[in-house]
Amino acid sequence: MEQTRSDLRFHHSGSTESEESALDMERNCCNHVNLPSSSPPPVQPFASNAQHSESNAAYFSWPTSSRLIDAAEDRANYFGNLQKGVLPETLGRLPSRQRATTLLELMTIRAFHSKKLRRFSLGTAIGFRIRRGVLTDIPAILVFVAHKVHRQWLNQFQCLPAALEGPGGVWCDVDVVEFSYYGAPAATPKEQLYTELVDGFRGSDPVIGSGSQVASQETYGTLGAIVKSRTGNRQVGFLTNRHVAVDLDYPNQKMFHPLPPNLGPGVYLGAVERATSFITDDQWYGIFAGINPETFVRADGAFIPFADDFNINNVTTTIKGIGEIGDVHIIDLQSQIGSLIGRQVVKAGRSSGLTTGTIMAYALEYNDEKGICFFTDFLVVGENQQTFDLEGDSGSLILLTGQEGEKPQPVGIIWGGTANRGRLKLKVGQPPKNWTSGVDLGRLLDLLELDLITTNEGLQGMRSNQYVCVFASGSYFGIDNVYLSLLLMKLPWKIKEMLPQVGLIQQLGSLLF
Repeated sequence: MEQTRSDLRFHHSGSTESEESALDMERNCCNHVNLPSSSPPPVQPFASNAQHSESNAAYFSWPTSSRLIDAAEDRANYFGNLQKGVLPETLGRLPSRQRATTLLELMTIRAFHSKKLRRFSLGTAIGFRIRRGVLTDIPAILVFVAHKVHRQWLNQFQCLPAALEGPGGVWCDVDVVEFSYYGAPAATPKEQLYTELVDGFRGSDPVIGSGSQVASQETYGTLGAIVKSRTGNRQVGFLTNRHVAVDLDYPNQKMFHPLPPNLGPGVYLGAVERATSFITDDQWYGIFAGINPETFVRADGAFIPFADDFNINNVTTTIKGIGEIGDVHIIDLQSQIGSLIGRQVVKAGRSSGLTTGTIMAYALEYNDEKGICFFTDFLVVGENQQTFDLEGDSGSLILLTGQEGEKPQPVGIIWGGTANRGRLKLKVGQPPKNWTSGVDLGRLLDLLELDLITTNEGLQGMRSNQYVCVFASGSYFGIDNVYLSLLLMKLPWKIKEMLPQVGLIQQLGSLLF
């Protein structure tokens, strides 16, 4: 895929004082939770699934209250111990000690200063400084504000420092990014794109895979990836968002392609087996990412095993418009910032089809009206003047584009965006941009105990193993010959040739082991 990167590009920039780190008067303390409701609310990405009716809502799961109490004490001790190595903030000058270079260092610096940053902003994220709409290679904490002005028009109490220091004097820049927030959701068309590619995703293709439309009784979204369970009988199924798959108005949480029977033609794919919405930050990142005891990460995922009577021969791991995919890109917080931020990504979704974008930031932090702190892993901005996702693309796989002939690597799945709630203004004199939020795929797969299937050969092997496992377990539990014969009729022909009627169990055992 040879598409040029238009507005968000890398170029090397030397270290200079943060001249643009300024806040407008109206936003200097708008995020106190006790302020009047007229204050603009904090940055809140919204799920980009499409709903057949407006009554449906995503299902959120919360940790127990006892878990929160225990975590609050641990969190306080953690930051209390590290605070001993934190130097005062830097105003008007840049520190002379080591600059932060890893994701973890930036997250740690932000955590120590999160109270002040939340007081002055709509939300924060970690990434690189942005100058005139272009990503530099300068590590920075991004601070989102409603209106950005020159520091000439602010007093010293309304300005953020040029840099912030963390434990051991490790420091980073502070960069202010304007976020235009709409008080009420703006109307967005349900479908804005009609191409051969998206028509195929919506049901005109004979196979399904990443990018295909999946639907529950009330909601449709996008199939993210073909996966297998790490537990039990290693079921094969697919991954999408929980808010796409789970509808509390219906008890069985069934999924279909392309539509449920009450709305149009479609085939039953399977029912949700396990899912998640939110998880505490220490379980997700392995660290306390914020000082607020009520701190959660959006982990919006659901696993749907394929039904026994669904023909898995109609499933492919190859993504239409992209091709074969590589292994999951595991995000190590100890890795360099540039290993993730600024990377080009691609996705295929049932609404917008094939789009490219740039990972602009990681670990976006924002507060809701009750003061609860939330994180979302990715902030992606579309390229070539296009939005990265549209309504209905929830669940789409986010892939890092291949470098030097490598296959694209899955890194996340889309769970929402702000296309109908607000946009980011990255460059003076240009209109603001839509952005997309995503979930870290590697961490989500671990949480749901799943593995990605990346090749059709691997998928074919799982098909054979599933058939054999069914017969082996059934035979040992005394299934009668008539029922066994009926099951045998469902086996692929190549496997049936390997199973003579005499010594059937022994043959099954040799296949399994």
